[in-house]
Amino acid sequence: MSQLFHLGEGCQDTRTQDANGSILSVEGLVVEFHTSRGVVRAVDGVSWSVRAGETLALVGESGCGKSVSALAVMRLLAKPAGRIAAGRIMFQGQDLLTLSEAEMRERRGRDIAMIFQEPMTSLNPVLTIGMQLAEPLKIHMGMNNDEVRVRSIELLSLVGIADAEHRLAQYPHHFSGGMRQRVMIAIGLACNPRLIIADEPTTALDVTIQAQILELMKDLSRRLGITLVLITHNLGIVARYADRVAVMYAGRIAEEGPAARVFGEPRHPYTVGLLRSVPRLDRPRGGTLETIEGAPPNMLKPPSGCRFAPRCRWRQDICATDPALRQVGPDQSSACHFAENMPPAAQPLSDYALVPPNAGGTLVEVNGLTKHFPMRLGGFFGGFTTVRAAQDVSFRIARGETLGLVGESGCGKTTVGRVVLQLEKATGGQILFDGEDLATVSSQRMKALRTRIQVIFQDPYSSLNPRMTVGGTITEPLRKRLGFTAPAAQIRVDELLDQVGLLREMGERYPHQLSGGQRQRVGIARALAMEPDFIVCDEPVSALDVSIQGQIVNLLAELQGRLGIAYLFIAHDLAVVRHLSHRIVVMYLGRVMEAADRDALYADPLHPYTQALLDAAPIPDPEVELRRTPRALTGELPSPLSPPQGCVFHTRCPLADAQCRSIIPPLREIRPGHMAACLKI
Repeated sequence: MSQLFHLGEGCQDTRTQDANGSILSVEGLVVEFHTSRGVVRAVDGVSWSVRAGETLALVGESGCGKSVSALAVMRLLAKPAGRIAAGRIMFQGQDLLTLSEAEMRERRGRDIAMIFQEPMTSLNPVLTIGMQLAEPLKIHMGMNNDEVRVRSIELLSLVGIADAEHRLAQYPHHFSGGMRQRVMIAIGLACNPRLIIADEPTTALDVTIQAQILELMKDLSRRLGITLVLITHNLGIVARYADRVAVMYAGRIAEEGPAARVFGEPRHPYTVGLLRSVPRLDRPRGGTLETIEGAPPNMLKPPSGCRFAPRCRWRQDICATDPALRQVGPDQSSACHFAENMPPAAQPLSDYALVPPNAGGTLVEVNGLTKHFPMRLGGFFGGFTTVRAAQDVSFRIARGETLGLVGESGCGKTTVGRVVLQLEKATGGQILFDGEDLATVSSQRMKALRTRIQVIFQDPYSSLNPRMTVGGTITEPLRKRLGFTAPAAQIRVDELLDQVGLLREMGERYPHQLSGGQRQRVGIARALAMEPDFIVCDEPVSALDVSIQGQIVNLLAELQGRLGIAYLFIAHDLAVVRHLSHRIVVMYLGRVMEAADRDALYADPLHPYTQALLDAAPIPDPEVELRRTPRALTGELPSPLSPPQGCVFHTRCPLADAQCRSIIPPLREIRPGHMAACLKI
């Protein structure tokens, strides 16, 4: 039998557990970072444990200390700034903090493995996949070259990479994002570890690939008896895959317990707030999302008493004293003075309805849009090929309407947005804005139209000038494009900051002095400065924490209701798209698969790809997830360099037959207003 299955199917080695059944126990952990501004206590007295064969999820907003806790377990904190000031990390009955560096290196990879968030930066770009798999096998397992090759092929096959033998000679850039993450899992499994720590292992992946990766990890955990610590901010993932949950806030544990109890009966206001911030696909679309106002505290000077009190709507005088983490239910703990009297996690639905589009007719019309990119093959003399990023894409957006554009990475949705903005020129087709063809207007006319067409980018940090203050960023277009005087521009800047919910004094700050949500609000204020009729929102909330995401979604909906702005909302989060959009267009490999009104598409999707996307999206409720039987979508998005013949989805479609492999299905109206491109409907 292969060494990979040395434990047998689902078997657990009880000799590696502590007396309480835990394979890993973090006890009173304190991690400090010494900076030029002072000491940041990123983790402050945290304790959590995970039993053998169990999946524990660490959740919380960015900066809460979950990744730092994991790095402390691995003894990988950046030195000399980061250090473990107190606590114990007990693994298999031994304190990892007492081991020498050499002894800890023996543990890492062999007994404890870590899968990092971004596989492209974790894998060495100048080494082949085979060489990177071989390294831990030779160092920790003492294998020779022949044994390494056999084991490497076995590992790649185990994580679902086809043609494993030939893949060993390839480099990371030859693999897609999902396949690179599979390689990271294979490296983590190489030495039969007892524990795997996965730090946001699916953040960079599409929902369908995310589902494949997490199903793989959960299956391996069950079959090989591996313990998982899953770090994530995606509550749907936690509900689907975790046995236990530890919710962190400002360097401390706010709540811990079985996933079903934490989701069903949360015992901390922060947990309640997180659950209410998330739009859900399994419930009717309600009103504005409930948000957690404010931001996590500055860990250089954390507040005294309860650290969540400044953002808590239920705070009282007693919250000025520090609440201890105490047991409040069967195997459930909370650090709240009022843990026994928490409100339900389910958000009460309000009477707020999505603002209907204006009656002023069509504002944006895209007809047969095609965009091809020439690409050089294999160096200077390698010739060219064509990437067909968008093929025959058509849609309309009315005044005051939101059109949601969804699909996996590489489907062409961002390319469509850039062509609509005229940041890229279309290869074919027509783009009409208020009746004018953008491809044929003069440069002077296009300059004038750009005041009516604006964009909100995905990453607010890279889209803001780091050398300009917030006020300067918003003032520049007002003065250069609209001719405002300096005093008038300042008045307008103050109005815009009020409009997006920022304090006026923030106009004097630089982007690095703001949180992610505040930076995105600045991006929205900059887009609103021109008083546009139409805004392209390119993944505007994907880089934000769930609580901040809710604030931005509410803000966009409110601005649309007050100002009548039309949006092209590009995203991969189906629940967020549903919350904001009037109509939805689903794209796959450059083509439109389905287009319909929001309610019709989510209630009864027609295309197999849309059905797979909705199935793959997890619901933040363990009880709902237990009842679901998702239709698995296998394989990965084909390369746009060589798209499949016929229907581009046939390589992954459960309904595909010979006809699908030869005929490109037209987008046709199946029901009134409901279009789909499938031969089987």
